[in-house]
Parts: sequence; C-alpha cells; structure tokens
Amino acid sequence: MEIVPYNGTTLAFIGDAVMTLWVRERLVRAGYQKPNDLQKMTSHYVSAKAQAHYLNVLIEKNFFDEEELEIIKRGRNAQTKTIAKNADMITYRMATGFEAIVGYYYLSGQCGKLEKLWNEVVEQGEQ
Repeated sequence: MEIVPYNGTTLAFIGDAVMTLWVRERLVRAGYQKPNDLQKMTSHYVSAKAQAHYLNVLIEKNFFDEEELEIIKRGRNAQTKTIAKNADMITYRMATGFEAIVGYYYLSGQCGKLEKLWNEVVEQGEQ
C-alpha cells in the first residue's frame, strides 16, 4: 500500500472532518435534535483529550501496523501554528496524529480499516 502523498496537517484536516461527520450522524440517528445537546455530545468524541485517548488505547491494542504508525507520527509531529484551546500541547499533538490516521484511511479508500477504527472509538466513547 502506498503512503498517501499528503502532509500530516492535511491528513488531520480531512480526518477531523470525517470524525465530526461520523459523530454528528451517530447522534442525530440516535434521536438528538437540540443544537446545544448535539454540540456538547459531539465534543465528547472529537475533543483533543478524547482523540488522544483513543489513539493511546489503539496503540496499546496493536491496532496499527508500522506504516500506519508512521502516518500517525507524521500527523503528531506536524508543525502547526494552531494552539490547543482546551488541551496541553502533547495531548493536542496526539489528537492530530489520530486525525491524521483517520484522514489517511479515508483518502486511501480503506473503508474496512476505517470502520474498525470507528467501532473502537464508539466502544471507548461509551465507557
């Protein structure tokens, strides 16, 4: 499998959009309709703290192969001008690595791996 030729921040940009859409769709399908509730619950899944947690759990479970770990590092080590609002820099960088792997799976058409990752996120998010 060829590594997608995008930098870490671009992969994270797409990954953030994919995660946000997944979460919002899940909440709406579950019957939530009030914008304030939707926003609060969405941030439960897509906050830097939550995403860093998901990544750490998945790494502990050996979810990723070597190539995927390189993509995560590409995202984690990307130089950004963005400053985390509600997280320390380490947590923010880990979350960016998580978003990068989501973006990588999406852009490289790895729907099966993306679905497995999403199932792990849902399991972790419900704990």
